[in-house]
Amino acid sequence: MITRENALTQINQKTPSHDSGERCGDCPIRYRAVCAHCETDELALLEDLKFYRTFDPGQPIVWEGDRMEFVGSVVTGVAALTQTLEDGRTQMVGLLLPSDFLGRPNREIAAYNATAATKVVLCCFRRKPFEQMMRSTPHVAHRLLEMTLDELDAAREWMLLLGRKTAREKIASFIAIIARREAALHKRDPGGRMQIDLPLTREAMADYLGLTLETVSRQISALKREGVIELVGKRAIILPDFSRLVEESGDDSDGGYFS
Repeated sequence: MITRENALTQINQKTPSHDSGERCGDCPIRYRAVCAHCETDELALLEDLKFYRTFDPGQPIVWEGDRMEFVGSVVTGVAALTQTLEDGRTQMVGLLLPSDFLGRPNREIAAYNATAATKVVLCCFRRKPFEQMMRSTPHVAHRLLEMTLDELDAAREWMLLLGRKTAREKIASFIAIIARREAALHKRDPGGRMQIDLPLTREAMADYLGLTLETVSRQISALKREGVIELVGKRAIILPDFSRLVEESGDDSDGGYFS
C-alpha cells in the first residue's frame, strides 16, 4: 500500500527507480523540454544532474503542501494536477503531458497534488543544484520562462473553455489539445488522418471539464456518430479530419476562439 510517507521517501531518494539509459541528445522531448535551447556543453551538465523515476497509474508523485526536493520534465505519460478544498473535495486543475515541467525552482512547497494518470517517466533534477545551474546557464532559465508563459496562456484558454463553451465544444477542445501536443512532440502539423490516445478515463475527463460522466459519454458518442472521431478500444481515437474537430471545438484553425 502506498502511503504519503513512503512515497515522499521514495521520490526524495537519489537512487533512481528507473534509468532509461537515454542521453539528453536522444531524448524524445529534447526540443520541447526545459533543455530545448541548450548547447552541447550545457547538455553535458544536465547529464550529470539528471536521474529518472517511474510512476505507475494512480501513484502519487507529490502532495500539495509537502516539501519538494526535486523538479523535472515528463518524458512519457500523463500526470494529473489536483488541489484539495477545505472540505476534502478535490478538483483537477491541469494535466502534465510529455515535455511539461513539474515543480518550480525557488519554491520549496508543492502547490498541488500530482498523480500519474498513466505510467509516467520523469527526468528529475535535485532542486538546489538545478537552481544553481539556472543562474549559470541562461538557456535553461530562458526556456523555463517561455514554458511558464505558455502555461499562463494555456490557463487563460482553459478559463474560457470552462466558462463559455458548450459541452460538445469542451470535449472537442480537449481532444484537439491532446492532438496538437502529440503532433508538436513528433514535429508534425496536426492534420489529415491521425490517431491519438486519450490520457484520461471518461470519469476523469468529466471532472476535468466540469461535466457529468453521462454528458461526456453522450457527446463522444455524438462526435463518433457524425464522423468527427472514430473510437478504437478504450482510449484510442482516430481523427479523420483535424480541421473538422477544430470547427466543433469553437476555435479557428490557429487555436483562437471564434467571436
